[in-house]
Amino acid sequence: MAFIVPTRAGRFEIRESRKTPRGPRSRTLATFKELTDEVIDQARERAVKPPNADDLRRLARRVGAPVAREPADQAARELIAELGKGREPEPKLRRLLAAKLADGPTGATTPADPARAVAEWMASTPRERGKTLRDLLLLADALPSGNRRGNPLRFPRLESKPK
Repeated sequence: MAFIVPTRAGRFEIRESRKTPRGPRSRTLATFKELTDEVIDQARERAVKPPNADDLRRLARRVGAPVAREPADQAARELIAELGKGREPEPKLRRLLAAKLADGPTGATTPADPARAVAEWMASTPRERGKTLRDLLLLADALPSGNRRGNPLRFPRLESKPK
């Protein structure tokens, strides 16, 4: 079970309690001045039972810890500010943004529309992309190999057609 406590230095700690033979113990999962998505991710990675991000935000507000704005809200504020200054996104991004706003957060994407399918990866970090690639490679390794174990893959021969 995760909880948040203030420290004497004006910071806050996300802690996790657990039962041990010597009684209840807690350990620090993350320390922060402002609760951000990165802090939440760090706490979730270190936790035995990862806490829900929304629960952590609620707990932080309860103890008076500053909570960073939701990334979508912050991005919307920044986009509105840029539009107010007369700057606009390039046409392809504008169409994609309009489509995503019209579809809503759960709008369906299809392989036939690669521009929409790539939307969630546009601002991802190399670390996030690498982790996803690693997961995909591990998935491919876990797929059954059928009866070709130890045998190389064989592809049908390509023959040219007579003219």
